[in-house]
Amino acid sequence: MNESALRAWLVDDDSSTCGLLERALRNGGMCPRAFQSAESALDALNSESPEVLVTDTRLPGQSGFDLLRISREIRPGLPIIVTTAHSDLGNAVSAYEGGAFEYLPKPFDLDQAVALIRHAATAKRKSQGEASRPATIPDLLGVAPAMQHVFRAIGRLARSSATVLVTGESGTGKELVARALHDHSPRAGRSFIALNTSAIPADLLEAELFGHERGAFAGADTQRSGLFENAAAGTIFLDEIGDMSMAMQTRLLRVLAEGGFYRVGGQGRIHTDTRIIAATHRNLADRVKQGSFREDLYHRLNVIQIQIPPLRARPEDIPNLLRHYFEAAAAELEIESKTLAKDAADRLLLYRWPGNVRELVNLCMRLSVLAPGNEIRVEDLPPEFVTGEATALFDSDWAQCFRAWADRAAMSGNGPLLDEAVPRFEQVLIAAALKRTQGHRREAADLIGWGRNTLTQKIREHGMGRDDGGSPGSDRTQ
Repeated sequence: MNESALRAWLVDDDSSTCGLLERALRNGGMCPRAFQSAESALDALNSESPEVLVTDTRLPGQSGFDLLRISREIRPGLPIIVTTAHSDLGNAVSAYEGGAFEYLPKPFDLDQAVALIRHAATAKRKSQGEASRPATIPDLLGVAPAMQHVFRAIGRLARSSATVLVTGESGTGKELVARALHDHSPRAGRSFIALNTSAIPADLLEAELFGHERGAFAGADTQRSGLFENAAAGTIFLDEIGDMSMAMQTRLLRVLAEGGFYRVGGQGRIHTDTRIIAATHRNLADRVKQGSFREDLYHRLNVIQIQIPPLRARPEDIPNLLRHYFEAAAAELEIESKTLAKDAADRLLLYRWPGNVRELVNLCMRLSVLAPGNEIRVEDLPPEFVTGEATALFDSDWAQCFRAWADRAAMSGNGPLLDEAVPRFEQVLIAAALKRTQGHRREAADLIGWGRNTLTQKIREHGMGRDDGGSPGSDRTQ
């Protein structure tokens, strides 16, 4: 073994995953060493040290987070990569707050993991901030890769008070992300105030944000503090900032640039150390080009941008979200949680969810109240979930529907998936082709791309024909 080879330690009780990564590292010219527990890795760390340590979060005995914490005490400069098959916001934030170099959800691409380990070994480690602060945001859920990007961004910002712009369609959970950013920041002990700027008339928004002096306008009988004063070094979340008037944009820009403001009708400048997190469903870059949003304010707000994916782009998250919000609705209503029958679950996976997670939450509450039984069937769903959007999705993107089925089947753990998918796929093609050709098998075989004998064999394999070999619904055998 080359003495100068990069030393990477792997801590994972899953011998299959560990073996694959170990082999990939060796093929990459590195010197890997595997451990199955945190205790064995810590014993070795007392006498020697790798250049990179990769650990799973769930281990027998001490956890990967215990290993992360103790390893940083024993070897302060050691880059540690945390991997997990249970990827959620809590794990991502705990990893970064604990000082992890990177957080890598499973399953991961081996080439990506090898490149990351190589990068970790050569990258200069930055000093870490104070110890982690436990917090959970149970409603911010997701295993989809796009949501993992969101979780990692929140984790990386855990010790920061940087201005953040959260973008995404209405109902995707922008305020939840803003709350998570606040709760995992140095300002967590301070106020978090959320304001939908589009819900307040433009002439009242200024006083709402900055307060006013007595007599500043008709009806201002007393002095009143605004949100920037009330936030008191906390966080203000400004939702739908893309709809803010140009005059208010100018006032907000001054606050960001100068760190101070004046009450409406006031003469004294008030200093503020409030963090701003803004959100919008609009494309601010386009609005800048159109002249309806200030370019300088856009750049002030867009220090760091977090893009939240629409629900239709992460169908693998829909079953878990439905389960979670049915349980939440049941707890609120003090009833037994509803469950979904397979036909209803399939319909909801096909639905396009134009209202995103907010629409899903509302549906769970609606069905919890109105559905007659504990098991929700397809006939219990509102009409728009059975026709319209669901049909449009299938017609426009059948691959997305198939992906949703595959995600659900994979989560059930009933494999091999091909044993179920291929026969169903062939049955659908056969039925469609025979329907189109009115039962003429030769024409149907040509339409599918098979020979006639292959079609006949497939019909028998799938039990679609009659005992005498006739085609489904027809005796034509041309």
